[in-house]
Amino acid sequence: MKLVEYPSGSSAGSTVFVGKNRFGNWVVREQNGVFGGLFASRAQALKYALCENGQNPEAILEVSREIELVFSSQPA
Repeated sequence: MKLVEYPSGSSAGSTVFVGKNRFGNWVVREQNGVFGGLFASRAQALKYALCENGQNPEAILEVSREIELVFSSQPA
């Protein structure tokens, strides 16, 4: 996995962001809000991200700033 700043543009396919929230929990969030979750460890978060995105590690970005899991009635 790569440690990068939050990207400003989107790439082909779905990007999955992995990082910590303000409480220190690990967050997984798909760029369009299709899936996401909170996890106790980085390993659990990465395993979930890989499982949900079809085993595509190139599409997983570990972000260096805080991220939050946002629930809404429509995907972001």
